[in-house]
Amino acid sequence: MDESYSNLPTSHLIGSVPAVVIEEKSTTNPQANLQIFPPNNGASTGNGYQTLGGTSEANGQQSANTWKGVFSVSSYTQYFNVDEDIVMNRLMSSLNPLSGDFFSKIDAYPDLYGLVWVSATLIFVISSLGNCATYLMHKRSDSSSSWSFDVNYVNVAAGSVYGYALLVPLGFYFLLQYLGSSASLIRFWCLWGYSLFVLTLSSFLLVIPIEFLRWTITILAGAASASFVAANLKMYIQSNDLTIVLVAAFVLQMGLTIFIKMWFFS
Repeated sequence: MDESYSNLPTSHLIGSVPAVVIEEKSTTNPQANLQIFPPNNGASTGNGYQTLGGTSEANGQQSANTWKGVFSVSSYTQYFNVDEDIVMNRLMSSLNPLSGDFFSKIDAYPDLYGLVWVSATLIFVISSLGNCATYLMHKRSDSSSSWSFDVNYVNVAAGSVYGYALLVPLGFYFLLQYLGSSASLIRFWCLWGYSLFVLTLSSFLLVIPIEFLRWTITILAGAASASFVAANLKMYIQSNDLTIVLVAAFVLQMGLTIFIKMWFFS
């Protein structure tokens, strides 16, 4: 051993080694920059952004390096980074209304694809097929008069569907926060977005000009979509004191379905 080191106290040499090891671990931690979005205000795990643990379930992982602020489009690109298989799996899950395992399937990677594109598909479908249905009903009752396309269907469809898909999950998010239950806005937007898929499929059957059949399809599709939302909320909140929240979610989803039937396929 070098004489310059032999004169140092043994405790000093031993104590310096762990300091170097600890510093290396802190700089190579792969989860050091991962955070939860949106801020977990009022949740049981603490306030503000939360550093992710090794096995804990996150409410949407967010890299601090890619977050440019609430009003920056680039901050939300990670929530659209999903492939076809993931989207199809989540769409198929929305057709199983009583499973209640949607939150476990999206795990720590909720997306906004369903909120934006499933809603956009529903808007296109009900506005176009709604006009088609009115055309068939018009020709059935009075084939001699002319018929014109109602462009206002697009405006009403866009306002009602996007307004519902954005504001209703936002309302439930703040409600659960107020009631002291943990909530994730991104997860709620993901849930309600994919819940509209069954309404998109049922809209094709509403073109059939038989009113009794239309109402039957509306009730079945609305019940399936509403049950999907309520069942997953039940598994998420896991509290008997918040049953009124589940009832409200079911009623609102049924209300949207009936509105689509009354306005676009009457």
